[in-house]
Amino acid sequence: MIYWLLNFLSLDIKPGSLLTVRMGAAAFMSFAVVMMLGPSLIRFLIKKKVGDRPEFNHIDLNEITKHKSNTPTMGGVLIVVAIVLAVLFFADLRNLYVWAAILAAVWLGVLGGFDDWLKLRRAAGKGNRDGLTSGEKLLFQIGLGVVLSVYMYHYGGQAGVGQLRPSHHFYLPFLASPIVLTIYYYVMISTLTMVATSNAVNLTDGMDGLATGCVIIVSAVFVVVAWVAGVREWSMALGVPLVYGAQEMAIVCAAMIGACLGFLWYNAHPAQVFMGDTGSLTLGGLLGFVAVVCRQEIVLFIAGGIFVAEAFSVIIQVSVFKLTKKKGGIAGKRVFRCAPLHHHFHLGGWAETKVVTRFWIIGILLAVLALAAMRLEFQPTALVD
Repeated sequence: MIYWLLNFLSLDIKPGSLLTVRMGAAAFMSFAVVMMLGPSLIRFLIKKKVGDRPEFNHIDLNEITKHKSNTPTMGGVLIVVAIVLAVLFFADLRNLYVWAAILAAVWLGVLGGFDDWLKLRRAAGKGNRDGLTSGEKLLFQIGLGVVLSVYMYHYGGQAGVGQLRPSHHFYLPFLASPIVLTIYYYVMISTLTMVATSNAVNLTDGMDGLATGCVIIVSAVFVVVAWVAGVREWSMALGVPLVYGAQEMAIVCAAMIGACLGFLWYNAHPAQVFMGDTGSLTLGGLLGFVAVVCRQEIVLFIAGGIFVAEAFSVIIQVSVFKLTKKKGGIAGKRVFRCAPLHHHFHLGGWAETKVVTRFWIIGILLAVLALAAMRLEFQPTALVD
């Protein structure tokens, strides 16, 4: 919108200009939107009795989390609205990656919101608190991932500089040249990245401020990654693949940081509101999308190590339990006290605030490691595909 206004006034504004100003403005605006709308939304949710009801397959965990009952959820609406507004105001709307990011935010926000609504509706009755099934959510997530991946493969190939087409390659640490991808492999990797990150953040969202703080840390990493990847001089100097237009993803990440900081104000322990699937699915999906655009999936894997650990703890727990389950209803073995991983430590005697703070510390260390790894991923060479 800012670009449109300046061009309407006949000012010649080049793509990528005023980036630092726009990043700061996007972060501030998204923060302000959440802060201003937060109290009203929380009062509305309380009035409508849109409260969560923690329910786990673990008696001890249900006991230590019972104080969270009736805490308003679906607060992720604030995050989605704030991000979309900030991006519309301060990103370059001539950049098609920006519109793809907005589509992802709205799509996943609606999907998560519908899931939250079903959970709350059923929890208010006599049934369980299940929302959409895993298969139903995956269907919509994969559908979005495939659409965006096909689009980015062609758009990124056309936007490549010189002979290098970043969207047609996969970048791994220590390899002098990236791996050439066909559209089928690209779609598989990109969709997996977006879907996995979306669900991993969703699994991490189980303690006050945990997912919110970790998303802030990873988003900060990708502010730097997107900025470097979109500027020719910096990308070539640091040996990072140049992706034309990727610098606008720094605006998206800045908006995510601002929105999450504002939400953390209300979500810090003891939480006044939970983001629900509305926020967690959206934030994770956007992180995955930005990583795919910048061709830095490995950096996301490292920087988002907390999300990776949380997701794998669930996969390991479920797999081992099913493999060791015996006939006659005898329960299988468990690797962790409870999954996701943060509950394992909580049940081990760590206070919730200690778990969250220590996970944040680990997240910061992983963020530093990820930025270092980015420098090792690619050394520019002449590529033709």
